[in-house]
Amino acid sequence: MATKKYTVTLPEELAEEIRREVGSGGFSAYVTKAIERQHERDRLGELVAWMQEESGGPLAPEELAAAEAELGDVERQLDGPAASGHHELPLAG
Repeated sequence: MATKKYTVTLPEELAEEIRREVGSGGFSAYVTKAIERQHERDRLGELVAWMQEESGGPLAPEELAAAEAELGDVERQLDGPAASGHHELPLAG
């Protein structure tokens, strides 16, 4: 995969904590993985919104289970659980 340098602004304390944990050589890989995870979550959020629009309301329990399973699959593909922990999706009531 081709790469390109970008300039981003990060909170200094967070960036330095991550750099200490992964080393300077691992920083770009860490940031790339974080961006990939967020991108996948954004796509899943779009899927949930579409499902709600198509069904006319919040997710039914079986739809919620399917969406959570998909999220789990994506997280496993990206090497582990999301940093934010538990994800809540709206449940039909």
